[in-house]
Amino acid sequence: MKQELRVAAYAVCVRDGEVLLARWVAKDGTRRWTLPGGGMDHGEDPVATVVREVEEETGYVSEPLALLGVDSVTRDRLPRIGAGGSWHGLRLLYEARIAGGALRPETGGSTDLAAWHPLDAVPDLPRVHLVDVGLDLWRSRPPLGRSALSDPRRN
Repeated sequence: MKQELRVAAYAVCVRDGEVLLARWVAKDGTRRWTLPGGGMDHGEDPVATVVREVEEETGYVSEPLALLGVDSVTRDRLPRIGAGGSWHGLRLLYEARIAGGALRPETGGSTDLAAWHPLDAVPDLPRVHLVDVGLDLWRSRPPLGRSALSDPRRN
């Protein structure tokens, strides 16, 4: 059985009642909002990952302030893994503040737009589940860093 582990780091940046999101473009062209962040390179520190990814996807220089928690999810039906394979995503979520830079979209990456959204408008956005998990962690600050919205078998 083929197994694949992907470790990634994401930022929850909230300022003046708005959250910073990046619009992810799926292979089929579907666009959904996500937290800025992404995959960790081999040997890269997770804090360096989130700083790099936020800058790549939004143009901003971020300063991670706190580790909010970890979201762990597995999927069994990804085409690149094949029948009987298993994919495991381990996502580290950091609270971060914007320390510099200027808002701009990513060029040539997995996202095509970055924008601030009012927190109360998030439920109406087409978004990935990770946005809800990240905002729940930011609001609730659970001692074990696990959101009540996390579901390891979410597909």
